[in-house]
Amino acid sequence: MGIRSEKVQGQLKREISKILQEDLKDPRIGFVTITRIDLTGDLRHAKIYFSVLGDQANQESSVEGIQSAQGFIRKLVGDRLKLRYVPELSFIQDKSIEYSIDLEKTFDRLKNERKND
Repeated sequence: MGIRSEKVQGQLKREISKILQEDLKDPRIGFVTITRIDLTGDLRHAKIYFSVLGDQANQESSVEGIQSAQGFIRKLVGDRLKLRYVPELSFIQDKSIEYSIDLEKTFDRLKNERKND
């Protein structure tokens, strides 16, 4: 990946995080964290991976809110970053944090079972 792509990825991550925290007024969107961004080499498409803190209902409503605000987020990104082409944004929920927490709980449970035996 080129230096330009890495710089644009960093800028996208900062701006989208800021937009989600400060500019969106949708009550469905809870505490959302951008975990990573995959940007194509031509800077035309970006996959934004995010995680949501909360239970299943909070996660589902946050995903709906983000999906409905996708165009608004893209417009704000275009206004702020001054790129020739604003990438098409695809938001994908990243469940890797939940998965790692579940694994940690499983390891703790196994560790406690071994101590008791």
